[in-house]
Amino acid sequence: MRIFFIAAGLFLFINTSIIAQIKGDSLLQDAELTLENAIQVAVANNPQVNRALLSLEDADELVDIAYSEVYPNISSSLNYTRNFEVPVQFVPGELFGGEPGTFIPVAFGTDNNWQGGFTVTQNIFRGEVFVGLSTSTIYKTVQQENLRATTQQVITQARTAYYQVLITKEQLRLQEAQINRLEQNLRENRSRQQAGLIDEYSVLQLEVQLSNQRPQLIEAQYAVDEAYRDLKVALGLPLEINFKVKGNLNAFDIVSQEAVSAENEHIKKIDQMNPFSYQKRNDDWPSFLDYRGDLRVLDARLNLNEKEIQAVKSRFLPTITASYNLQWSSAESGTPTFFENSSRFQTLGVNVSLPLFEGFARTSDVQRAQIARKDIEVQQRAAKLEAENQIASAAEALNKSFETAEARKQALKQAEEGYQRALSRLENGIGSQIEVTDAEVQVRQAEVNYALMVFEYLSAKAQYDLATGQVPYVDTMETEIE
Repeated sequence: MRIFFIAAGLFLFINTSIIAQIKGDSLLQDAELTLENAIQVAVANNPQVNRALLSLEDADELVDIAYSEVYPNISSSLNYTRNFEVPVQFVPGELFGGEPGTFIPVAFGTDNNWQGGFTVTQNIFRGEVFVGLSTSTIYKTVQQENLRATTQQVITQARTAYYQVLITKEQLRLQEAQINRLEQNLRENRSRQQAGLIDEYSVLQLEVQLSNQRPQLIEAQYAVDEAYRDLKVALGLPLEINFKVKGNLNAFDIVSQEAVSAENEHIKKIDQMNPFSYQKRNDDWPSFLDYRGDLRVLDARLNLNEKEIQAVKSRFLPTITASYNLQWSSAESGTPTFFENSSRFQTLGVNVSLPLFEGFARTSDVQRAQIARKDIEVQQRAAKLEAENQIASAAEALNKSFETAEARKQALKQAEEGYQRALSRLENGIGSQIEVTDAEVQVRQAEVNYALMVFEYLSAKAQYDLATGQVPYVDTMETEIE
């Protein structure tokens, strides 16, 4: 079952079976991951993506908070006071026929006092409120673009880490092949020595070469372990989980649009999602900038800054609010009867507030917001220059791979043919062990060079996709839940 995940214009498919394996670490143990699986796991597990999703959820809440300023504010209250002793006031005695200069205590109030009702307050006009509505929406857009840019980065990290595992595995395989070939040659030469065909020195040469080669094998094994750890970090997986990756760089043809080997079909599929054609220069580079995640984040931040300037300027405008009050009150002596005798009153008011002078704080706030806008514009110019440089560098790296691919392939073929001829000459007694050893070194070097060329191509392609903002599985405009 596939679930196509959509988050504010970002569409990424996540295979639920892989997510189930993530939640149950034992299910992922010893599994074989394709590049497609690795991307799915990274998007589902990477902490950076999860944090970006939380920021997007927080932006949704901020939108609701902004709209709450438009809705009326309704409150209710209820108050009861019991006077155990009714308070008294002293009034001049002459008011009640007494002597001048005397005071008579008079009780004011009742034993029980009740008051309750409802109050409704509504903003009729408040500049910051209405600007805040659009500001909250733009802020959400900023978080959406941040999620998109973060996902592009995470997918690219997963791709490059995956390719790094493949190249270290290839180097390990080549080291193992070298060891195996040397051991086989050593066994054969020992047999030839016993038969008197070669001397002891030829055997010693192979033994020395084999001893020098074994440390390189150990280094290659540790390099594979390190590459796997880096991949697990990129995928957000615990380091104790062990799995294998699928792919063979020596069987990958960067020129062909189809996978030559079945084990590389998943790599070729992702490689061809954003096809690159060999060319000295691409005049369409400026059009790629519209897809760049970092530039789109800056564009959204610039829009957000414009709303901030409007919000600050709106503080110079009057604020108009209306309020409606409905109250009941009751007062009685003795035992309370709870609003048996009560009165009701209603009021409706309109308040207009116009700030005339509050120092220079508001003016300074406007200037600071305008300065922030200029800063974002400077960042945009710098980011565009950096983007063009990244696209150009990635494209040049791809062009270099295309230009050297055929030569690397031909060199590997010729080295393998030369090795076979050197072995044949040695078996027929017309060659030497030195020739075989030299041919072996040439084969190994040709294999390493070809695998490195493929690795550099795939890594450059991942960077090219990121630089042009067209990372696989991002911005897929189809959603489906099965």
